[in-house]
Amino acid sequence: MSFPNVRMRRLRRTEAMRTMLNQIRIQPSNLIYPVFVDEALSEPEHITAMPGYFRCPLDQVIQEGQTALEQGIKSILLFGIPAEKNESGSGAYAKDGIIQQATRKLKDHFKDELIIMADVCLCEYINHGHCGIIKDGDIQNDKTLELLGKTAVSQAAAGVDIVAPSAMMDGQVGAIREALDEADFDQTAILAYSAKYASSFFGPFREAADSAPRFGNRKTYQMNPGGVKEALREIELDINEGADMVMVKPALAYLDILSLAKTTFDVPIVAYNTSGEYSLVRAAALNGWVDEQAVIHEILTSIKRAGADMIITYHAKNVNAWLNYT
Repeated sequence: MSFPNVRMRRLRRTEAMRTMLNQIRIQPSNLIYPVFVDEALSEPEHITAMPGYFRCPLDQVIQEGQTALEQGIKSILLFGIPAEKNESGSGAYAKDGIIQQATRKLKDHFKDELIIMADVCLCEYINHGHCGIIKDGDIQNDKTLELLGKTAVSQAAAGVDIVAPSAMMDGQVGAIREALDEADFDQTAILAYSAKYASSFFGPFREAADSAPRFGNRKTYQMNPGGVKEALREIELDINEGADMVMVKPALAYLDILSLAKTTFDVPIVAYNTSGEYSLVRAAALNGWVDEQAVIHEILTSIKRAGADMIITYHAKNVNAWLNYT
């Protein structure tokens, strides 16, 4: 059958009709809210490259958790900026590291009401800004694995519910799973940054987390943007090593990878709506070039439509505004 018997506009006639038939629904509980905690701060510090976003001091982390819950968000992802960096990145796995301190505060206050995720990487803590130990200009993959395992165990001991390894070292998920299990943290889940591309969309984050590499780039361990089968292989390896959830990062330029991951693997798929994607929208909105709430709603809908079960997004902080956009 076709026109005039079939009229597609019949089911778009009213707002109530459109809402009833909407196939893609974003729930605040499916969003993950990133929080930058800076050990050296006593007051929030604006992130220039991310308008409207801040690094927060340790004393404000409870307020950030409360903001998330008030928006209906059940989980936050912590990134730590230590007061000092060194060659071994020891602040990442120190018992009194900034993530560990923040986690204890959050868990003491919110108990299990708020899910605490934490980034497992060395780039914020190591003085050269790369994601692992460097020797003669090269990343030492296997030596880095030991430190990533120590970091995950330290975070779990502080109360982190889900560790999120982002260093893109070969074997990192297996090393972390083994370390957690040996330390009796077998219930701590792993969200693996499995398909993490060497992307230009990470720029604002590197200001936020003070994690830009001091030399070279991360193309020897993060993925080539043209890689498709490589992404599926990375995801499969991480699942086989014990990942409970896997991630595609960035989101918008890699919706095809998200879709392939969703149809290929039977685990929760997380998309990271990155800092660059956030900043592009904010900059355009501040110049009056786009309707910010409408654009955010459309972007997050597209990521969900592509297959994401959960979305890490800096837009989550104002979810009630754009989620109710019509």
